[in-house]
Amino acid sequence: MELSVSFFAARPHSCVLPVVPARPDLKLRRRPLTLRRRSAIRAQVSDPSRCRETDDDGFVLEDVPHLTNFIPDLPSYPNPLHKSQAYAIVKQTFVSPEDVVAEKIVVRKDSPRGVHFRRAGPREKVYFKSEEVRACVVTCGGLCPGINTVIREIVCGLNYMYGVDDILGIEGGYRGFYSKNTSQLTPKVVNDIHKRGGTFLRTSRGGHDTQKIVDNIQDRGINQVYIIGGDGTQKGAALIYQEVEKRGLQVAVAGIPKTIDNDIAVIDKSFGFDTAVEEAQRAINAAHVEVESVENGVGVVKLMGRYSGFIAMFATLASRDVDCCLIPESPFYLEGKGGLFEFVEQRLKENGHVVIVLAEGAGQEYVAQSMHTVDGRDASGNRLLLDVGLWLSQQIKDHFTKVQKMAINMKYIDPTYMIRAIPSNASDNIYCTLLAQSAVHGAMAGYTGFTVGPVNSRHAYIPISRVTETQNIVKLTDRMWARLLASTNQPSFLNSDEVMLGKVDRAIIEQINNRKITSI
Repeated sequence: MELSVSFFAARPHSCVLPVVPARPDLKLRRRPLTLRRRSAIRAQVSDPSRCRETDDDGFVLEDVPHLTNFIPDLPSYPNPLHKSQAYAIVKQTFVSPEDVVAEKIVVRKDSPRGVHFRRAGPREKVYFKSEEVRACVVTCGGLCPGINTVIREIVCGLNYMYGVDDILGIEGGYRGFYSKNTSQLTPKVVNDIHKRGGTFLRTSRGGHDTQKIVDNIQDRGINQVYIIGGDGTQKGAALIYQEVEKRGLQVAVAGIPKTIDNDIAVIDKSFGFDTAVEEAQRAINAAHVEVESVENGVGVVKLMGRYSGFIAMFATLASRDVDCCLIPESPFYLEGKGGLFEFVEQRLKENGHVVIVLAEGAGQEYVAQSMHTVDGRDASGNRLLLDVGLWLSQQIKDHFTKVQKMAINMKYIDPTYMIRAIPSNASDNIYCTLLAQSAVHGAMAGYTGFTVGPVNSRHAYIPISRVTETQNIVKLTDRMWARLLASTNQPSFLNSDEVMLGKVDRAIIEQINNRKITSI
């Protein structure tokens, strides 16, 4: 007869970190007698910001660091939400320390339980006194709808829920830390910034210097850092956390992942994505109106998507006016049987017009070959893209004018910066609020070195390394891409043998890994 202990209650928040006493808010829970022994197995991981705990039934907890890992005697305090009018009627105000979120919810009867993350939300105990908190918010990288909403809700969440008054805005990205560009943020200051596009705090690429940034955090007495940004920015957040831990500072580092391309791994989607898909409809509708109003009209709409074609794919599915969608994950060719030229000619004969949507990262190898260019990089380490929209428009025009001797009316629309610059829609505003409040709850509860996001519609605290180790891409062998092909009735441009052998997704992943962001 054996007793089973709750899957992680008896273990402290440490893996490769020094062994410390168990967290005070974790409680043992006795389970019914079981016929199977469930002994805990601690997996050793190389990333100090990522704690992985495994049971022999396949339950894996990918935990996030806690301040008590490296400050064992840190005192805790009752959560101010105990006295909150807003939460007074909530049935369960606080998230249980045993609540986790499963990474995969479609499983089979005998499959392992799989990877889980800590559920986001307020805890019964906090590790900061409200009057002692000095928080800061910084935005880095490119623009995206919803950034200002996240800034606003971090400030309002800290102030309204936890009574924090001292909040700094770091201006101009990571450089702002050591350039001493700051402003004082209050609910009044940020009251209506969610109605504007861009970022209230301004942004920049690059400029990350871990030592200078942490020196500045220490000098200013900042003890909560909220970092809004994409892949490279989150890597920078991980380095800041590691340096903070090394110095033994009571500083919580929280990341809020941002990318309009929806290419961040693990989480369901990134904020601003819904707004981008919705706004892209205007460009597609305009192209469709233009081309159906003329003879042999060909419309080309270029949308965002450096390495991932989610915006192009979802905008195409939403529109129903698109004849062909081209994305970075799906190779295509122009000439020959089954090529794009043949498909365009067929649609022109059938309908008298055709609309093509393509992501900015599609077909870059063809453009580079024809223009004999060398790869360049921006300050974040991203590959500088060539204008595939202009290139494709010219290729189609030349082919039908010179080879097919057919006059066509070409319409090219590039709404990229128009989409990036607009405020977030209602759906994204709600999503940004949840992200911001989850980050605030996590930092106040003493978690650090984490990023936050929805996993299967439940918000969770995720190790930063999990969202930066790979990129989320459209899987050509999944049903969503099949739905698009069925909707447009376009060719897949793929050899069926390659699909059956599983070569397609592997090749795409290799390409992504070869061009991953290396700088911050």
